[in-house]
Amino acid sequence: MPQLIVLPHVELCPEGIVIEAKSGETICDTLLANGVEIEHACEKSCACTTCHVVVREGFNSLAPSSEDEDDLLDKAWGLEPQSRLSCQARIANEDLVIEIPKYTINMVKEGH
Repeated sequence: MPQLIVLPHVELCPEGIVIEAKSGETICDTLLANGVEIEHACEKSCACTTCHVVVREGFNSLAPSSEDEDDLLDKAWGLEPQSRLSCQARIANEDLVIEIPKYTINMVKEGH
């Protein structure tokens, strides 16, 4: 079973976390199911960039991004070559190390 290793994020995961992940699940669903409240303003429909993550290790194990995802990623804060929308990236069989960027371009954040 692959592991999803989340690097520390000041608000969402201050200590970082190692999660036993299921192949075929999205990074976003895996994070949410394990108490990491990553933003997903469009309810995981590939219509925003609030669930943007940077895959530091294991990027090549992911299926290629779609054209729609690439178009949205162009608008993400802190875009890097290994950036993905966590609602679209499905975990394969390799461990992933991800970083959740400090900021999103979400103008409205519920619960705050």
